[in-house]
Amino acid sequence: MADWLNAVILGLIEGLTEFIPVSSTGHLLLAKQALGLTDVKWDTFIVMIQLGAILAVVALYFSRLWNVLIRLPKDPQARKFVLSVTIAFIPSVVAGVFLYDFIKAVLFESPMVICIALIVGGLVLLVLERFAPKARTEDAMHVGLGTSLGVGLFQCLAMVPGVSRSGATIVGGMALGLDKRAAAEFSFFLAIPTMMGAFVYDFYKHRDAFDADFTGLIAIGFVVSFVSGAFVVRTMLDFVAKHGFAPFAWWRILVGLAGLALIGTGVWAA
Repeated sequence: MADWLNAVILGLIEGLTEFIPVSSTGHLLLAKQALGLTDVKWDTFIVMIQLGAILAVVALYFSRLWNVLIRLPKDPQARKFVLSVTIAFIPSVVAGVFLYDFIKAVLFESPMVICIALIVGGLVLLVLERFAPKARTEDAMHVGLGTSLGVGLFQCLAMVPGVSRSGATIVGGMALGLDKRAAAEFSFFLAIPTMMGAFVYDFYKHRDAFDADFTGLIAIGFVVSFVSGAFVVRTMLDFVAKHGFAPFAWWRILVGLAGLALIGTGVWAA
């Protein structure tokens, strides 16, 4: 299959899965395996194109984010919101710096780990849907600093491919008293610094690999992930309000079981 078509497929998967709790990285790595993309450059590609989906959040929430920015000098609530996102962001920075090489060299290359993480994460979502504590916060822009730190610690679990960054932060938010909508929106906001940080760090680590052809593939994946990510962000909150997170949980479990079946039959290496 042509590289440009692989870039389109991976970009579409990234945009459709980045903001729902099914693990975009897990799906991308399994798709990479299915497409036979063995070159390590595709691992870097997967990280790079996440910025396209993140910019979709910036574009769709631009007015709210801009309003926070212009109110920063005078509005304590605006400063508290920025501080809450910053506090939630810090744990993943620390964990990412120290665990980066292990994550890329070991966990990114283990379909077995990804499939198990998908299944376990799906089961956790189903349990939380049924037994989530009563929500105390309904506005993602009024999250307490202690809650923010807790969500940030949950986000560190997403260093394991298959766990899902959005899944971990949404589960963490709901477990700590956010309602479903607030948990999902706070996950959106936290994605902005988290994924931009991952983009910059990965770009720096692999800057020598960026020739004209590879940069062109990233541009294709970037655009596709931006468009598909914008669609998901526009529709996800209403979908969750109507159906909850159970459909995503069952999808995770099905994909994980399908992957384990392929590993068990020898189609995929573990």
